[in-house]
Amino acid sequence: MRINHLTKLAIALIGLGFAVGCAPSSNLESSATPQPAAVEVAKSEPSLGASPVAEAPTAAETVAAETVAVEPEETIQYFTDGAGLAIRGTDPVAYFTEGGPVAGSSEFTYTWNNATWQFASAENRDLFVANPAQYAPQYGGYCAWAVSQGYTAAIDPNAWKIVDGKLYLNFNTGVQRRWERDIPGNITRANANWPEVLTES
Repeated sequence: MRINHLTKLAIALIGLGFAVGCAPSSNLESSATPQPAAVEVAKSEPSLGASPVAEAPTAAETVAAETVAVEPEETIQYFTDGAGLAIRGTDPVAYFTEGGPVAGSSEFTYTWNNATWQFASAENRDLFVANPAQYAPQYGGYCAWAVSQGYTAAIDPNAWKIVDGKLYLNFNTGVQRRWERDIPGNITRANANWPEVLTES
């Protein structure tokens, strides 16, 4: 009986020893529980880190912005006659090379800024194509006096003047004389009105 009791006691102690020996493994399991949370954080980090990249402008967006800065000049509506001709078909280059208005020809034309420009020769056309802004009249080919007063008006190709290398046209020679009374002041006022005057007229 006593041996039996000792045997049972020994078995109980051995069982207790196993139970104590398992405790570290259970601690390991509990220490391992943060791992899923760590994985979740790791998964969430890329999305947090990706947001600044998504907000940065792409190369295409940069090009598009640069492109919105030159559009206004290219879409200005030039004054044209019923046939869609700028300066009523007069050669714009001739004012600079011939010292006055010269009729252009339908044989030598160039379309620029919503208008058809005619020239007396292929040479003049090519000069214009190379640098339209150098030869085109100021204020979209509208009357310079009218623009200085805050509105637009048609022009007469014979009412012209070159000032500081720029061509200015007027409604007629009578209006031109009024404009010539204060050319610097009228140019300053017209520059301040242009091109907003297009939407106000």
